[in-house]
Amino acid sequence: MSEIRLAAETRTEFGKGAARRARRAGFVPGVVYGHGHAPVHLNLPGHDLMMALKTPNALLVVPIEGKDEYVLPKAVQREAIKRTIEHVDLLLVKRGEKVTVEIPVHTEGELAPGGNLLEHVLQALPVEAEATHLPEAVTVSVEGLEAGASVHAKDIVLPAGTTLAVDADAVVLQVIAAQAAPAEDEAAEAEGAEA
Repeated sequence: MSEIRLAAETRTEFGKGAARRARRAGFVPGVVYGHGHAPVHLNLPGHDLMMALKTPNALLVVPIEGKDEYVLPKAVQREAIKRTIEHVDLLLVKRGEKVTVEIPVHTEGELAPGGNLLEHVLQALPVEAEATHLPEAVTVSVEGLEAGASVHAKDIVLPAGTTLAVDADAVVLQVIAAQAAPAEDEAAEAEGAEA
């Protein structure tokens, strides 16, 4: 995973009015915390932050007190209608430190013929990995899976240095048979509609 460098300014004004002024100027208020340090309040460039957060578990580099620090997005608050970023909480991390994150589960391949459906029981897989080497996603092959088949967390091949942070027997994906109405029910409904 590549590092995304963001220019940031230390925030000295607090409250709703200051946050609104920052947003009007194109910044997003944020706070950095972790490792026993006092929280550091920042204004981050809004567009650059939005683009950076399109990558799951983006590793950001921000200047804090004259020193570049690694941070991970922990919580992102968005405006309800426009979906613009209102505030972001960032977690301070160190190189070599293990962190727990959720990575998206992507699928490839076709299910067995027969109109079966694939259910994502877990949309994201909790894993533990080094903060500076977080995987962006995992890909699971569902080629030829029949109804009733399931993929457990232990069946997913993880990148080197990454371990599961969920029960190994947890179901991640399952194939379910398509539900069709019985033929006699359809005939009864058709007769009822004609009457």
